[in-house]
Amino acid sequence: MTEYRTIAAPASAEFTEKRSRFIGHIKPVQTADEATAFINEVKSRHWDATHNVYAYVLREGQTRRYSDDGEPQGTAGIPALDVLLKEELTDCAVVVTRYFGGVMLGAGGLVRAYSKGSKLAADAGGIVTMGLCLIVKVMSDYAFYGRLATLVPEMGGVILDTEFAGNVTVAFRMPKKLTGAFEERLVDLSLGKCGIEVERETFAAV
Repeated sequence: MTEYRTIAAPASAEFTEKRSRFIGHIKPVQTADEATAFINEVKSRHWDATHNVYAYVLREGQTRRYSDDGEPQGTAGIPALDVLLKEELTDCAVVVTRYFGGVMLGAGGLVRAYSKGSKLAADAGGIVTMGLCLIVKVMSDYAFYGRLATLVPEMGGVILDTEFAGNVTVAFRMPKKLTGAFEERLVDLSLGKCGIEVERETFAAV
């Protein structure tokens, strides 16, 4: 997998349906432990709610989990999970809290409400595409540093750190698919004096 979609930041959104209050909470997570901690945090904060329905999807083990938390089977957890799957989201967890308002919604109404709560939370969190990137270092002399500092963003990289010593060492992040073209351009512009040192791979917003 070289790209995946997830939530940019934790968020929440709420609405009222036939006097029941629904609050959708969402958060990017990377492990089952992180998802469980988020779910428990929401449950603790809304301990007095009628239901805290959840769903999460992880790249780790291709995991998919959900809970109806006392709502009729198939009316809550699965609709929440379906929103994540339809939006092609992974590494995120959603919890939809319900405070019952005294009016029954019926199975169809519950499905729509939990779907809506999940979708509103996802929209509030913002959807971002994460791409496979390389963390790279380039060492240059001071004469070439200005061109190097311009070349990195020109070629799609993000400078993370610059160290000034006998030479200048620039550390940056760049989408893996762009690194080859960057290195060719770097070698050409520096007349073969500079090359790249790959430190590690990571995923970052692209």
